[in-house]
Amino acid sequence: MSQHSADQAPNSALATVATRRDWWRDAVIYQVYPRSFADSNGDGMGDLEGVRSRLPYLRDLGVDAVWLSPFYASPQADAGYDVADYRAVDPMFGSLLDADALIRDAHDLGLRIIVDLVPNHSSDQHEWFKRALREGPGSDLRDRYHFRPGKGADGELPPNDWESIFGGPAWTRVTEPDGTPGEWYLHLFAPEQPDFNWEHPAVGDEFRSILRFWLDMGVDGFRIDVAHGLVKAEGLPDLGDHDQLKLLGNDVMPFFDQDGVHDVYRQWRTILDEYSGERIFVAEAWTPTIERTANYVRPDELHQAFNFQYLGTHWDAAELRSVIDRTLDAMRPVGAPSTWVLSNHDVTRHATRFANEAGLGTQIRTAGDRELGLRRARAATLLMLALPGSAYLYQGEELGLPDVVDLPDEVRQDPAYFRGAGQDGFRDGCRVPIPWTRTGSSYGFGSGGSWLPQPAEWAELSIEAQTGVAGSTLELYRDALAVRRERSDLGAGDTVDWLDAPDGVLAFRRGAFVCTANTGSESVTVPAYGRVLVASGEVTLSRDGEAKLPADTTVWWAA
Repeated sequence: MSQHSADQAPNSALATVATRRDWWRDAVIYQVYPRSFADSNGDGMGDLEGVRSRLPYLRDLGVDAVWLSPFYASPQADAGYDVADYRAVDPMFGSLLDADALIRDAHDLGLRIIVDLVPNHSSDQHEWFKRALREGPGSDLRDRYHFRPGKGADGELPPNDWESIFGGPAWTRVTEPDGTPGEWYLHLFAPEQPDFNWEHPAVGDEFRSILRFWLDMGVDGFRIDVAHGLVKAEGLPDLGDHDQLKLLGNDVMPFFDQDGVHDVYRQWRTILDEYSGERIFVAEAWTPTIERTANYVRPDELHQAFNFQYLGTHWDAAELRSVIDRTLDAMRPVGAPSTWVLSNHDVTRHATRFANEAGLGTQIRTAGDRELGLRRARAATLLMLALPGSAYLYQGEELGLPDVVDLPDEVRQDPAYFRGAGQDGFRDGCRVPIPWTRTGSSYGFGSGGSWLPQPAEWAELSIEAQTGVAGSTLELYRDALAVRRERSDLGAGDTVDWLDAPDGVLAFRRGAFVCTANTGSESVTVPAYGRVLVASGEVTLSRDGEAKLPADTTVWWAA
């Protein structure tokens, strides 16, 4: 069920987004994973021209900006997060001309474009790294990465005990030009992704130039991959006898969230502020606490940082209220907007996470109760969109797509899956190309199949199948985004006024707006706070001013 009294915002209103001041403080930003969004040439792989052709859909959905995952020239060892050339488009996605056309069309439609930037590491096919290998020890190019001699009598042991996020040692030994075993290089992710040494001035110079290249192309901002990386602790000290992967996100590590990263972002901010149009930086920063995340968005640094603590919160009223309060309290002193996100290209879609019992983490291998998961996902989305700050949507969540948890091993492409240890390597499940139509070799994704197989049941979850269907998840998103755009008491601000509510229910007021969310397994009775604007499920109103709120349901009220 979704209701609201105002009509969908006209295109002319949407086009004003590009000139709205402080647009990023309450923006709804839609993540496009290009290889899985739309395929224009029938090769089974999404591309920039495919994204460009679908921009009107995103405008009509009601989002403010589009964030594009990497499309740079890359050997694709980690789905484009291993960049060989930061100023070129990989041929599988198109060309620089296609990127230029996409940016221009987006601006004409009132949409902004945010691109991924990967400054922690490059591809091992980057020209710098290839030259570093060719030139051998002592090369200035090696100083731009973390090359070190090994330990042991013959240098046969890694320089320290750090582990790769993808599993195994974070060091790989190279064969020198003369054919002998030589130095080791650091890679916190795959071996094909050597980490830059941000102590070397050439690295900072290069990335400041890269920023200007894309800003001059017209992009509206950058999402910074591994923004908490870049700077490593002096001396690259051993971590000691710990389960390093379990410590991630729970403690400050010698390779993550070092204070020196903030000097880099202060320099970057001065460049961004030279450009008109309110361009922005968004940090992917996995930190131990929300308070440390707030360090990245101080007034002279970045604009936003992903709220991973919220993403990992269970569908539980008390837990949600706690993380909402902590987030708002942490961001308020630095004057930055809070951000809210439920899904992205690295975690199990929330329709599947919420279909399973709590405590299984953010990569889940079981489908769970899909009906329950969808009901909770719809309710969680309305709750998220009612909070003050900026919200991020991941492509396909507006269709209620679940993760594909039963992909055959032979089709998997997540590099972590083949590493044996580390991450579970099941990110392919959230990256399956989205369905546009009920029929076709890939349900409208393209004319030549898709790089990951799509479930047959996705035909009825397609955009074609849900468009204009009252109560569909797609129409729920469209209605909610239209209401959010229309009402000044949604999105902007940094506070919520909590209201008394039954156990398991969140209720808060924001101006003339009230949100009630029942996270429990039973229906509850709450006050009817006014006219129903949007609801994720059926709500029964009584004549005595009360409302029966079903389990796992959120309602927006015009108070």
